[in-house]
Amino acid sequence: MDAAQHDAFFLWAGVKAPEVLAKARTIYLLDGEVRAGSPARFVPLRPAVPHVRHAEIWLVVRLERLDWEEPVWRRVLADLDRWQAAGNRLAGLQLDFDARTRGLDRYAAFLAEARRRLPRRYKLSITGLMDWSAGGDPAALAALGSVVDDVVLQTYQGRRTVPGYEAYLRSLARLPFPYRLGLVEGGAWRAPPALARDPHFRGYVVFLLPR
Repeated sequence: MDAAQHDAFFLWAGVKAPEVLAKARTIYLLDGEVRAGSPARFVPLRPAVPHVRHAEIWLVVRLERLDWEEPVWRRVLADLDRWQAAGNRLAGLQLDFDARTRGLDRYAAFLAEARRRLPRRYKLSITGLMDWSAGGDPAALAALGSVVDDVVLQTYQGRRTVPGYEAYLRSLARLPFPYRLGLVEGGAWRAPPALARDPHFRGYVVFLLPR
């Protein structure tokens, strides 16, 4: 998978921006994490507010738990406003959470609360697992799709494409919402012919690896 053939990218904190970002139209930038532990807290990972003029950006929060407390919500919303005030073309907030397929109803409830708190000027994006399409409860998937604006299904774990990803892709037509596929830079990838015919497929986002 050649990153240079794409124009949408994930860039995690601490990863040096490669030259391919110069032609990016969309960039997802990790801001921080809500980590497990007590109490829930936001851990910032980006030392400064980004300044991106040529591309639309998403502020990404990686989360390990869904029971956010008020200080966490306030910090994330404040960071969104800071990023926008810096002159960025900020699309909104992306939540990166590995929601288990059997727990999608609980995740959908959390996302509804996130949408309620998020000012309407910001969109809401999430990452997702390919297994959602194969085993996800239809009602939970519909509830999830009703509150988010952008879904990126990850085809990789760590630095590698998930083995047997082709089997998961056969069930993508079950998803009741538009989606994009997240590919890992340099990973294995062969798009099935049916993908281009799926009206819900919106393209790719490339996860850039540290150099």
